[in-house]
Amino acid sequence: MIEGVTLHDEKQITVPKGNIFHAIKSNSEGFCGFGEAYFSQIEKGAIKGWKRHNRYTLNIVVPVGAIRFVIYDDREGSSTYGQFEDVVLSAKDNYKRLTVAPGLWMAFQGIGDGISMLMDVIPGIHTEDESNKKELKEINYGWRQ
Repeated sequence: MIEGVTLHDEKQITVPKGNIFHAIKSNSEGFCGFGEAYFSQIEKGAIKGWKRHNRYTLNIVVPVGAIRFVIYDDREGSSTYGQFEDVVLSAKDNYKRLTVAPGLWMAFQGIGDGISMLMDVIPGIHTEDESNKKELKEINYGWRQ
């Protein structure tokens, strides 16, 4: 894995009237405070990104559908400089929490049928000056459908 990227098993409880999906606890590895939690939807085949948070660690789960996350490391001096990490999370087949350190670029693609949804927990309140964005073509990655 890229330096600063980790995957964590999260509990999924099956109950007759609808499952329960744990996301993160204050004593979870990778938890670094609470500022806000938000949801983002993505349609199958759509790609959102590239975005880099400069101060905030991301903690992402996918409770609906399936999403491919691609992380790119352009941090000078990093042991994984120039590398990509491709991680697929899904509510059905790979329910985990993805933790991404500040300074890494990330984009994501909907790969589940219909609309997929992620939830992200960050340690501060998002402001436009805390993150940077690039067009997809600015970081060369071979997206697959």
